[in-house]
Amino acid sequence: MSEEFYTLKIAGLERQLKKFPVSDTLDIAAFILFGDVELTEACAKALLEKVPEFDYIVTPEAKSIPLAYEMSRLSGKKYIVARKGVKVYMDRPESVDDSSLTTQSSQSLYLGHEDGDLLAGKRTLIVDDVISTGGSLLALKELLAKFDANVVASCAPLAEGDAGNRTDIIFLERLPLFFK
Repeated sequence: MSEEFYTLKIAGLERQLKKFPVSDTLDIAAFILFGDVELTEACAKALLEKVPEFDYIVTPEAKSIPLAYEMSRLSGKKYIVARKGVKVYMDRPESVDDSSLTTQSSQSLYLGHEDGDLLAGKRTLIVDDVISTGGSLLALKELLAKFDANVVASCAPLAEGDAGNRTDIIFLERLPLFFK
């Protein structure tokens, strides 16, 4: 394949990830679980083999939702989505600001007490699709602290760039950044 793609081997599968510019000096390889059931199922199974015991899964409203769903289905544990906007059915929503490498601007994450109160004192697993700068993880941890959740681990199929050197996250493979 050309240099426009990166070959990823993960959870016994291989995928060609298209590279996209995020700045004049940096490209990233897009890891998109939406629609790839085989990859989502394989990553969910592999991550569940590595994470500690947990009571709930929390994921941001992003490309990680199918992964959180599949991990929930396989483990029998409920998953909760931290939303990007307030919904009419949310009971007294709490919020935090978030920024990530792939988001062009700052955004907020919201969690209502109808879900958040379930997490008080419970072992909570944060699930994302890619951990890069760690901004989304910090925002989620801050949001979960408002509900006294006990975050036992943060996980993702991929650790991008310097995140691959972190020891406080669980991941399956490293994903390089492509500097120009």
